[in-house]
Amino acid sequence: MLPLFASCLCALGGLDTGSRLVSENDVTWTTLGENENDSMPIGNGDIAANVWTEQNGDLMLLVAKSDAWTETGKIVKLGRLRIKLSPNPFVGASNFSQTLKLEDGAIEIQSGENVLRVWIDANHPAMHVEGHLAIPATLQANLELWRTNVDSSSSPSPQRGGLFEFGGHPLPIDFEPDTVLPAGADGLTWCHYNIVSIYPTVFQQEHLESLLSKYPDPYLHRCFGATITGPGLVASDDHTLKSSSPDKYIRLDLYTLTEENTSPQTWESDLKTLAGKIHRVSLRKAWAEHQQWWDVFWNRSWIHVEGSSDATNVSQGHVMQRYMMACSSRGPQPAKFNGGLFTVGHDMPENKDSSNENHNPDFRAWGSSYWNQNNRLLYWPLIATGDEDLLQPWYQMYLDALPLAEDRTRLYYHHGGAAYVETMYYWGLPNLNDFGWDNPTNVLVSEWMRYHIQGTLEVIAQMLDTYDYTQDADFAQHKLVPFATAIVDYYDQHWPRDADGKIRMSPSQSLETYQRDAVNPTPDLAGLESVLPRLLALPYKLTSQEQRDTWSNVLRDLPPIAMGKTSHGKLPRTGTGDADGTTIIMPAEKYGHTRNAENPQLYVAFPYRLYGVGKPGLDLARDTYAARLFPFVTCWGQDGTQAAVLGLTARAQSVAISEFTDYGDERFRWFWKAGGDWIPDLDDGGSGMITLQLMLMQCDGKRIMLLPAWPSDWTADFKLNAPYQTTVEGHVENGHVSKLKVTPSSRTKDIVIQPVQ
Repeated sequence: MLPLFASCLCALGGLDTGSRLVSENDVTWTTLGENENDSMPIGNGDIAANVWTEQNGDLMLLVAKSDAWTETGKIVKLGRLRIKLSPNPFVGASNFSQTLKLEDGAIEIQSGENVLRVWIDANHPAMHVEGHLAIPATLQANLELWRTNVDSSSSPSPQRGGLFEFGGHPLPIDFEPDTVLPAGADGLTWCHYNIVSIYPTVFQQEHLESLLSKYPDPYLHRCFGATITGPGLVASDDHTLKSSSPDKYIRLDLYTLTEENTSPQTWESDLKTLAGKIHRVSLRKAWAEHQQWWDVFWNRSWIHVEGSSDATNVSQGHVMQRYMMACSSRGPQPAKFNGGLFTVGHDMPENKDSSNENHNPDFRAWGSSYWNQNNRLLYWPLIATGDEDLLQPWYQMYLDALPLAEDRTRLYYHHGGAAYVETMYYWGLPNLNDFGWDNPTNVLVSEWMRYHIQGTLEVIAQMLDTYDYTQDADFAQHKLVPFATAIVDYYDQHWPRDADGKIRMSPSQSLETYQRDAVNPTPDLAGLESVLPRLLALPYKLTSQEQRDTWSNVLRDLPPIAMGKTSHGKLPRTGTGDADGTTIIMPAEKYGHTRNAENPQLYVAFPYRLYGVGKPGLDLARDTYAARLFPFVTCWGQDGTQAAVLGLTARAQSVAISEFTDYGDERFRWFWKAGGDWIPDLDDGGSGMITLQLMLMQCDGKRIMLLPAWPSDWTADFKLNAPYQTTVEGHVENGHVSKLKVTPSSRTKDIVIQPVQ
């Protein structure tokens, strides 16, 4: 009998449509795992965990938090818990199962009447392990930490690996160990406390030390960690909790806290208060509210695709990517493209660096900076899914860093506005690997990033979409408009005008593909040409006359996007094309040799959508797509998104399949393959979501276009969000839409259904 546990479970018949559809994608394993590569993900947007079992029946929890930043600016795990049951009901059991229940955001482990449930409360900073057992057993929880010694940055150590931000340069500070506090009678507590910080070094190296007093150090005296406790548990030492006696009901609770500018003593006291407050909420009530959060989440939107095994894989991939974002993007900082909160690893020898092949749990290739070109792909699809709460950390990171970006511009260039280099610390400055150690100038040493600033135009485009969809005037007035004003002011004041009064962007670059010597790069021009009319169309009460005048003047002063001819059917690598070549859009007015594999000229399709189905110049854009030098279908490749915008159905379908089947080597195969990033490669899944959504629906102003790139052999049930607080729900089969429900109904007149190819 499992009365308490069973009474909390929600029968699938009681789920709303979105939750019911998503439950079809639940993942069940029927054998115990081996190690961290056999984990499943759970999370509440701020706290996350990789959960796995081992052959001896131990339950393992690798716990992460979105704001666990060390003194070196590295995002790390909180720690690992090993939970032992004695006797263990899962070892040797023929009916063992471990299920990721997506509809509940929980993991259930079962063997007969023995059931464990692991979940991270959607509404509180708490994680719970509950068990109902057929026969009484004891629980033992062991805290396992790997940051146990002071590690020098100048000698090999596991913590030094993955610090891309510093380019292998020795740091003036060491990596400090975690602290395990003296155990209480019924609980264990540990933390990491930053007694030093790399932050002042970054300011000094980048010639901004005069600003240090204005912008408090976000790392120094930051304390993060957790406490574990549970009914009937007692501490046997500082690392171990045990049941005082066997019981059929077992429970372990974990509570986490991060504080800035604090002390370990204050942090410990505040954590104790927080844990007590959460504990006073009955677990039954907390679970019911947790289920309610996930039910509301899944019913905001859905895309359920059928018709072939590929269609099923695409449908499941869309669900899994959105689930991982829900697990990791409601905290103080946005999810990282290179692993999110779900990186794994194992303990390493103290004198060995972590590497791609052999690493501790804190390691991630490409480090802890945010790369706009990658990270944006995680957040574009959340607009149509209606997940504004998941979007906010992405926007807030740029908004919080805006004053520093403006001050940096004034000091460096003696004019107004703000610019953000593509790779940056979450608080705003370029990382030192790109800026360069002991760089005597303010020009970045890295040619990959030196002039790479157009990503903020894309953030403006995302914010404009968010406003269009939500009609949230407060968001527009206090977030979108100030941010857009600063970015456009930079473009207005930083670049000179030529003899014709047109802006001349030089020296510049066209993404990472054409560096140093690009002139008037297409992504920047397309971005400005896209966002400026939309800014000018905002309600007058949200903007000032001065802002509108500046935006109008910059729009007037934009040079045309460069056109040219193909060479042997492709974009000319340098120089001019064939006299009889096909006219296409160029990556810049002038450009040199390629250095990376992105197609800047196609930013006119995605993200900026100057060209597309139902718009002028579609054939020109399609010819440009056909002439691209770098087809790229996974990781941060945009073949799928751009094909969908241009109505190239077969190509979009093929790429969507590739994106959502780019499985990793871990048992949970939706921890996407590293590709050019790290595991899970969340920009791969994000790009897949964008592709699938744009195949099904594209919005332009008030027009809602259905099936612009939808294949006739795929069937779908869908609900997506659209501008002006609209939702569109329906069924598509054999190229026909049925069961169409548009809310509010007045928006039905704006629906345009494209013939399916």
